[in-house]
Amino acid sequence: MSLLRLQGVTKRFGGLVAVDHVDLVVEHGELLGIVGPNGSGKTTLYNLISGVYLCDEGRIFFEDEDITDLPPYERAHIGIGRSFQIPRPFGAATVRENVAIGAMFGRMIGKVGEKEALEMADHYLSMLGLYEKRHKVSNSLTPVEKKLMEIARALAMKPKLLLMDEAMAGMNPKDIDGMVALIKKIGEQEKIAIVSMVEHIMRALVNFAERVMVMHQGKKLVDAPTQEALNDPKVIEVYLGRLTLEDKDAQSN
Repeated sequence: MSLLRLQGVTKRFGGLVAVDHVDLVVEHGELLGIVGPNGSGKTTLYNLISGVYLCDEGRIFFEDEDITDLPPYERAHIGIGRSFQIPRPFGAATVRENVAIGAMFGRMIGKVGEKEALEMADHYLSMLGLYEKRHKVSNSLTPVEKKLMEIARALAMKPKLLLMDEAMAGMNPKDIDGMVALIKKIGEQEKIAIVSMVEHIMRALVNFAERVMVMHQGKKLVDAPTQEALNDPKVIEVYLGRLTLEDKDAQSN
């Protein structure tokens, strides 16, 4: 039984087809990267999976249950978590309280009280390296720390699938390498599938993803193991600008 399955998923905005009959399967515990040029439909696809948008066509299945029409909060309850490119904290709340909210309204809703939620928050803040800042007001964190806090909040929801939206955008190479190592550790320790949207950071994609889906103009262009996908002629044409993966590596060194 697959964790997530998309069948012919389509979303239109007026005359624009943002996501065009996309099929996708994500297995339990898989690390998948989604890439594509700006406007290729990646964010819209995330919004369809998480329930922000509803499909105009197609179906979405989570552990073989049809969730096509479920609202976002119900998808959170069954195990779909998400972090955003621009963090959205409860600014006046502490870092610890922000993460505890995820614990109380995710998959464990109704099963944990405030005390247990705060203990879960401490656990994930320790994992993300923010434990010492747990009592700070969340708006006082740096941009990178806010991203880490948001990931901790998503993990506190106890997801089976974590959607990460540009988690490494704006980071320096050292922070990117650290984030990649952390994401892989999280996937292994928490035994969850992680789908990460990665844009223009090839070193992160190569080191993180076991498989890559490349989108172009709303369609799925390629879905293959990472090295195979990034050296596919179609991908080189529309995404890597005619450079091979080896050329990209040589330029970054």
